[in-house]
Amino acid sequence: MATSNQEGWWSRTKGLMIGCLIVWAIFGFVIHFFVDALNEIVILGFPLGFYIAAQGSLIVFVALTFFFAYRQDAIDREFGVAEDD
Repeated sequence: MATSNQEGWWSRTKGLMIGCLIVWAIFGFVIHFFVDALNEIVILGFPLGFYIAAQGSLIVFVALTFFFAYRQDAIDREFGVAEDD
């Protein structure tokens, strides 16, 4: 049977995971549905839709990976399950 501490840890971890998956889905799929409209805007000679598809989404994915690791470590430390404790 799961203890209150384990349930709290899992609840916070699940919330973080769902939030990160929502951000991932937005930048992986949703924004790309609007590429035609975004191509009307040009930045540094490149259409904005191209920039978001080629660079912007990748930058967000890398940043999201580091954010997830940082927040998960904070959650692990809060509940006393960090690897180096």
